[in-house]
Order: sequence, then C-alpha cells, then structure tokens
Amino acid sequence: MELDVLIFGGGAAGLWLLDQLAGRGHRVLLLEAGALGQGQTVASQGIIHGGLKYTLQGLLTPAAREIREMPGIWRECLMGLRTPDLSHTKLRANVCHLWRSDSLRSRLGMFGARVGLHVAPQELTDRERPPLFAGCPGSVSRLDEQVIDPASFIADLANQHQSRILQFDAPGLKFDLAKAGSVGRVIVASPDGRQNCEFSPRHVVFTAGAGNARLRELCQQPADQMQRRPLHMVLVRGQLPMLNGHCVDGARTRVTITSDVDAAGRTVWQVGGQIAEEGVGLDHTALLHRAQDELTAVLPQVDFSQAEWSTYRVDRAERASRRGGRPDTATVICEGNVITAWPTKLALAPQLARMVESHLPKPAGGTLDLSQLADWPRPAVAPLPWETPLVWQRLDPAFRSPQAA
Repeated sequence: MELDVLIFGGGAAGLWLLDQLAGRGHRVLLLEAGALGQGQTVASQGIIHGGLKYTLQGLLTPAAREIREMPGIWRECLMGLRTPDLSHTKLRANVCHLWRSDSLRSRLGMFGARVGLHVAPQELTDRERPPLFAGCPGSVSRLDEQVIDPASFIADLANQHQSRILQFDAPGLKFDLAKAGSVGRVIVASPDGRQNCEFSPRHVVFTAGAGNARLRELCQQPADQMQRRPLHMVLVRGQLPMLNGHCVDGARTRVTITSDVDAAGRTVWQVGGQIAEEGVGLDHTALLHRAQDELTAVLPQVDFSQAEWSTYRVDRAERASRRGGRPDTATVICEGNVITAWPTKLALAPQLARMVESHLPKPAGGTLDLSQLADWPRPAVAPLPWETPLVWQRLDPAFRSPQAA
C-alpha cells in the first residue's frame, strides 16, 4: 500500500495531524501499538492553556507567546466552527478559576500574569466569588481556559477516522531503510498475528511521545534527541465541589486542579502543578500527606475528612533541551523522510500539526483503498487515570506531614 504519510502514535498530536492531513487529501494512515491516548494525553488534566503560567514573572516569555493563540483555535473546534470538528468532545468546564495565596510574591505574580495574553485573568468581586473560595484571603479571578475530557477528545477524533487507524504488534514492526534514517518500507502485523501489511510511505511521522525514542532507534536515528520530565500526580475523590483552576504563588503554580465525575457518581480531582513536580521525589504515602497539607492550606473551606486519595506517575516526553528544561514550543526534527514530533503540551497540538505539514510536499494524488483494511483490529481509547487499578486510601485529617511541621 502506497501512502503519502504514515503516522505512529494515537495521542492528541497524532490524531490532530491525521485529521488535518486527511482533510488536505493526503493518503494517510495512523498506527497505534496500544490504546489511543495512553501515556500523556489521557493522563493530562485537559486544560487548554493560554500561557498564563509562563508569564508569572511579568514577562511575555517565548512559551507564552507560542501558546497564547491556542485557546481560540480550540474553542472554535469545540463549537464545530473549524476543523477538526470537536463538537462531540466532552467539555468539563468553559472557564478556570485562578486564586492566590496571601503573599507579596503572589500579588506580584498575579500582576505579571496580565502581560500580553489573549486570555488574561478577570478579577472577581467578593459577590462574584464561588462559595468554594469564601475562605481564601487572596484575589480570585476567572480565566477563559476551557477544560476538556481528554478521553472524550481522543474518542471524538478516532470515531471520525476509524478506517484510517490501525492497531499493530509492536515487536513485529520492521522498517526497511533506503539508507540510514530514511524509510523505504514499513512492515506491520496485526496484534493477533493473523494479518500483515506492507506500506511504502513518502514520509513517516513519529508522534508516539515516549515511544518516539524506540521508533527512532529502529530507523537508526539517535534516540538522545528526546527527554522525559516526570510528574507524580495526585487524585482525590468523594463528595467534593467541582473545581477547575490554579492556585498561584508568585512565579509558580502551587496547585492546578481539574474535576470530573467517576462511574460511582463521586467527584474526582486531578491535582498537578508544583506539587506534582515536587512529588516526583516522594513515595505514594508521603505525597498524599503533602497534598493533604497543600489543599487544606489553599482551600480552607473544603472538607477532606471523608475523601479518598491516590497518586499516579506520568512522564512528559519532549525534545531534549539544554539542561533538561521545558521546551518553549512544540518541536519537530526532520531527518531523511522521517519527522519526529513532540507537542510539549496538549494545547499545542494544532501548532504541531501545522509545523509537520510545513515539511511535507503536496499530496501525490490518487485514492487510498481502505477496504483492504476493513477487518484489521482497531485500538480502543485508553481509560482515564482513576479508571485504572490504583491504591486509594483515607487520610487522618489531624496528620501533619514532616514538611508541614
């Protein structure tokens, strides 16, 4: 089967690119070895960031400049006004809230957050504040950052392109190289080993997150172009209020919380931000007690006495940067006819698709006979973190962690 583009990796980056290239007339397919969105996409909090967290020092940083256009693009897609049509994607919230701790650093940070953004915080009066923030001593603002359900987003795009998405057996993958770093043929087998297919793509695109390292090795390309930055995220479930927002302290995001409802009707909070960064060096129990202290401090009105707590770990896979810091934008590497791509953040998937397409020639023409692949297995969508087996526990409300003490 001759293709214009063969994409590896069915997360946000790969599926957005698939939609864009298919709409432009490219003969394109996407291959996924596991579940769609597994790894970073479905484990993410689903916030369509507008750059606020990158301006807390009062400067319009390169990262903020790159991401500030994204909320508007996503909002139009979620309304079905532009492609990809994401009108069937579940929206957890239309806005986030931003609140600060009561410190001088925090006040300066909130002032700096207003620099040069299309989505800037709008401070609420005491009457406008949700009851949840009644006990917060600092300012509370509304931020027009939408929050999506990442699994619903993946399912939405996958349903639109089901005939172009194939699951394959990772150990059986073979690249026939025309020369080092340039792919001539790709040979894959179905997960059950009953079917095989050979592709001759003009270009191959890797959007497999952490899996990009292995794919690059198979193409005899250096794998050290990628870095991983780990997170240790916290989950809290129970009779909790719905909350989507950031608590800011100076130039850092102290906690970022997003909410959903699980199958049992309980509210589930995903807790990221600085606490997830610091939690990398803590074990499960130590991080839970640290999170209990932090959330009690920044949300004194919330009763956590009956809540259950858990954690999960996830790696952010990105192009390697100097000193291992976060790249400012989505990044691509072009070597031969292979393009390796990392979106850096969920919100940057549209930008990454544009970047990849700029390195591709126009479609060669012709049609793709997808009927040949009608019986090929299709990957399922990965479950949300709290839908996977985790250890949940209640915490003693009177306990104080050593750090807090």
